[in-house]
Amino acid sequence: MTSQTAAGPAGRPLYGCMGLGGAWDTAPYTASDIAHAEAAVEAALAIGITVFDHADIYRHGKSEAVFGELLARAPELRSRVTVQTKCGIRQAADGLPGMYDLRGPTIVRRVEESLTRLRTDVIDVLLLHRPDPLADPAEIAEAFDSLHGQGLVRRFGVSNMSAAQIAHLQAYVDVPLVANQLEMSLADRDWVEAGVLVNTAAAAANGFPHGTVEYCHAHKIQLQAWGALAQGRYTGAEDSPVRRLVADLAERKRTTPETILLWWLQRHPARIAPVIGSSRPERILACRDAVSREPELTHEEWYELWVTARGGPLP
Repeated sequence: MTSQTAAGPAGRPLYGCMGLGGAWDTAPYTASDIAHAEAAVEAALAIGITVFDHADIYRHGKSEAVFGELLARAPELRSRVTVQTKCGIRQAADGLPGMYDLRGPTIVRRVEESLTRLRTDVIDVLLLHRPDPLADPAEIAEAFDSLHGQGLVRRFGVSNMSAAQIAHLQAYVDVPLVANQLEMSLADRDWVEAGVLVNTAAAAANGFPHGTVEYCHAHKIQLQAWGALAQGRYTGAEDSPVRRLVADLAERKRTTPETILLWWLQRHPARIAPVIGSSRPERILACRDAVSREPELTHEEWYELWVTARGGPLP
């Protein structure tokens, strides 16, 4: 590694389990769905990933349930992995619209349901999936205290929240919030663009809450990037200047295009932890170097990727 690369350990990738469990419906999962999940999880473990990210709504709970099947089949696996899940989104049902629900009793009930599906006694990390405008932070704090006190949840965090929302919640919650999961990739760049568009006309069109990345970094809140591989936009067959640059860098670094995309996130001083969401074992295995090697992108290469992806010079 050259002196131009960032110092300190990069954020280690997580495996996102949203693609496991069969179809997005309430039909029971099948033996084939379990086998599909097992192949994906084995690929993640093979490259050194130990954190598995869930949410209670993924595949209507089936993502958690098939993972629970794997834990039941191999009980020794539980001690080797960190189980993270999220709650707070209620899907439309029974004539009610979809909504966000961070009421204290709802949080507790959702955690109990996740524990049952996951077939485990404890959730290592619980994230609040989306901000609920009607949430009472004191009520959330009470739920956290109860879950932590009972040994049902070890650590807590959030997802899709701004710096102001995190600070507001942390003022009421005694346990430190340890993570914030946001959409971040070379394709979804608002998180990095927000930091350079200050005092420009383009700032008004950027919807990312300014200062959130800096706040999380300063308060040691791990930034987790969902959508980190940009849904295959830069690693598939479709030709583009970004895809060609990513492929060229991968060849020069003797790695894969998937790794280049993850290194671009990990190279940031906040040491962003990418969430790998593919359920295809070969694509998971292609991310190996993002786990085992420090990001080998120079300052100049990181900017070349950014400027090429944005399609024009910096302001």
